[in-house]
Amino acid sequence: MRSMTGFGAGQAPLGTRRVHVEARAVNHRYLEVRVRMPRELVDQAAFVEQLARRTTGRGRVELVVRLEGDGAGAPVLDLPKARAALAQLSALRDEVRPGEAVPLSLLSCVPELFTPSEPIADEGAREALTVAVERACEELGRMRLVEGRALAVDLRTRLAEARGHLAAVRERLPHVVAAYRERLRERLALLLRSAEVAVDPARLEQEIAIFADRADVAEELTRLDSHTAQLDKLFEDDGDTVGRRLDFLLQEMMREANTIGSKSPDAAVTIHVVELKAELERMREQAQNVL
Repeated sequence: MRSMTGFGAGQAPLGTRRVHVEARAVNHRYLEVRVRMPRELVDQAAFVEQLARRTTGRGRVELVVRLEGDGAGAPVLDLPKARAALAQLSALRDEVRPGEAVPLSLLSCVPELFTPSEPIADEGAREALTVAVERACEELGRMRLVEGRALAVDLRTRLAEARGHLAAVRERLPHVVAAYRERLRERLALLLRSAEVAVDPARLEQEIAIFADRADVAEELTRLDSHTAQLDKLFEDDGDTVGRRLDFLLQEMMREANTIGSKSPDAAVTIHVVELKAELERMREQAQNVL
């Protein structure tokens, strides 16, 4: 079992510089990859996204790519862009404060006014990005596995609590029909004392049999046993669809628990069903963190 949350980092050389990649993952129903690239590598954003999609599975994954170290040469001023920016600033000056000097320092606020003296080759960039992204995703995967083991421990603890409530319901069920029979006899005794009414014993047993059939939850308990056994196996699974399967099984278990609660009028059974549903809901919330 793996968690959807995690962090990983990777590096790779790129000429005289280094590519540094950080991968962060949080919960999400599907796979969503966001990439933040430096200006020099922005053309490789789609390539990096595809690399991440191959290995990260579900979750909202953010990849932050940085270039570290000195470049191959001094940056070059984009003269046409600088002239256009200065002309627009001068036009604004003439409109609001004619005659006032336009300081060249304002050009430092213009984004991407300087470009690298030597562009980064696509082939070299892709090789470095492949190494750095794969290393970051591998580290992310290791952290997800560690977090997933902790989630499995918590889910096993809650499943043990749920099984305890199921055992209590199963133990109580034979007494439910007996208690109904006793209540029915008491009501009939009161009725007989107030009026001369004949009671057919066969009819009485028929009513009890009808109640026993309506209150029978053996099928629901059998399905719940099957679901809990499947959960035990999922806790050992490291696949990419464990979270979805967990959510499905827990939904089915909640449905069976609701059916048991609606069928049985016994107060003791109702208490255990309520506690069972509470544990299942806690497990469903935790399962949202599972990959």
